[in-house]
Amino acid sequence: MPKMKTKSGAKKRFRFTGTGKVKHGVVGKRHGMSKRGNRFLRQATGMTVVSESDTRIIKRNFFPYER
Repeated sequence: MPKMKTKSGAKKRFRFTGTGKVKHGVVGKRHGMSKRGNRFLRQATGMTVVSESDTRIIKRNFFPYER
């Protein structure tokens, strides 16, 4: 049986922590920054952790070997 492939869109959007949690970039910083406040722009830097229920969905459907 051939190897299962990881979804290529998912590997660009998600990273894993050492304990198996899933991180993703903060949404809302692609364009239209002039509409957003300075406080939002400061807080929207870096990565955030995905919720537990979404983590199960992401691992099961997009990363077949991350279990």
